[in-house]
Amino acid sequence: MTSSDGCLRSAGIPAFDPVQKKTLPARAPRQPPLNEFSHSVTVRPKLPPSERCSVPKVMQNPEPFILKAAHAPPLSACPPKRDLEEFIARYEQGVINSVSALHQFAQMHRVQVELKETSVADPSRTRAEPQTPANPVRVSRICFEGRQLIYQKLSQALEEVFNSLTSKHPEYQSCGSSLAAFIIEKGGQHEVVALGTGECNYSQCFQPCGRLLHDSHAIVIARRSLLRYFYRHLLLFYNENPARTEKSIFCTAPGSKLLTLKQNTTIFLYMNQLPKGTAQLKSQVHLGPQSISAYETHEELSLHVAIEGKIYLTVCCPPKTVRASSMSASDKLTKWEVVGIQGALLSHFIEPVYINNILVGNGNCKNTRGLEIAIKQRVDDALTAKLPMPYLVNRSHTYLVTAAHPIETDFKQRSLSLNWSLSDASLEVVDGLNGKATESSPFKSGTYMASRLCKAAMFSRFRLLAKEAERNDLLQVATYHEAKIKSELYQEAKNLLQSYLEQHSYGSWIVKSPHIEQFSD
Repeated sequence: MTSSDGCLRSAGIPAFDPVQKKTLPARAPRQPPLNEFSHSVTVRPKLPPSERCSVPKVMQNPEPFILKAAHAPPLSACPPKRDLEEFIARYEQGVINSVSALHQFAQMHRVQVELKETSVADPSRTRAEPQTPANPVRVSRICFEGRQLIYQKLSQALEEVFNSLTSKHPEYQSCGSSLAAFIIEKGGQHEVVALGTGECNYSQCFQPCGRLLHDSHAIVIARRSLLRYFYRHLLLFYNENPARTEKSIFCTAPGSKLLTLKQNTTIFLYMNQLPKGTAQLKSQVHLGPQSISAYETHEELSLHVAIEGKIYLTVCCPPKTVRASSMSASDKLTKWEVVGIQGALLSHFIEPVYINNILVGNGNCKNTRGLEIAIKQRVDDALTAKLPMPYLVNRSHTYLVTAAHPIETDFKQRSLSLNWSLSDASLEVVDGLNGKATESSPFKSGTYMASRLCKAAMFSRFRLLAKEAERNDLLQVATYHEAKIKSELYQEAKNLLQSYLEQHSYGSWIVKSPHIEQFSD
């Protein structure tokens, strides 16, 4: 959805995939439709039944799906009441949409869910008119204007933070053209917690030292800056001082050994420009299921790889390329919608963290249609049923907002990348082509010029956190690669997503050699 959507649009109703990449199952006999489309949900228990659990009120017949379990045996066992209450709260807050919630609810009760199309639009029938409020236009406008006012303030707050950080270093102002940032809302208060800029990636051969940044595109840098913010708040949580623990954005997750974000915590991602790759799909393209233009844009919908800042189809890039390459920013954003933004290392400590809202600056972007296709319509909600708990297919809301920084197309420092997270005293400036901090960077971590965002730096924070959390099992981990692989649920979710994309003809995910992650300090 774009910013032009009114508040009457339900966040829980999924959009239909405009590009059909698989054969639909056989349709059931036609029934008189209440709406243009309707679906049935078949629930099949995996284990012998012993008792029946009632369905929470928020999950009873979530439109446009119908829960059909009349002939199913009673469910095996109810999950703990606290788990259900937490699940319902997450659904009501909009953290998960209705379809993902349905799959997750089924997983909690150890049953399977199948979604099947049972009817299609029939031109010969008169479509039932939906009931609407007395004055929907006025209500929609009020909601839209209120939301836009909030997002305008977020954009202004980000502009102020960036200008303050670059006030003593005006030579880096032009880097803001690619600005990306994470903003966290807690209790109605918004705070810019991490930002990054950049438009290129490492241009040399991979090195196994862990001290070089391979991808310096803005949203990737902003996300790695956000990880540093997460580490700080996890250290706060494990602090012996209860007052400091209370300041953390994390809390214990009901029925889990992992931590989770506190309730009423919302994560915004701001992007001054659309990320490279599928998100930059031409807005005028019409993607009807059987349209010629849908066929013609198949390549644009496919996975892309970034090499020296330029974008190529993954099929055009050898899997064992000798030069550094990364998946496009659009594809990484799609990945975060399934596995979360916390990464493999932090998945040892916290549940998946998903982006709630994506704000795109209107400097050179007129709509977010390509972005919505990239992150919403390439991955089906049904994948949630295959993902391990508590992973799911997230659906971030997208909005077009006033740009926080003007777009500049001709500036000399295109290879430079800036990063910062809340409580940092100054910016760090990295040369994206060589993956190291520059000599003129306001912040420098040492003579090697390794960035504070590099993998070695993250591994150091991981070990410190494992010590504070008294996770002796993690302190025994020898290498960065081993720490990632031992995050089993995260790896399972990631592998399922990559297999799904390949099976649906979007291409293969470029996998870097484990050799480059075999470092221990």
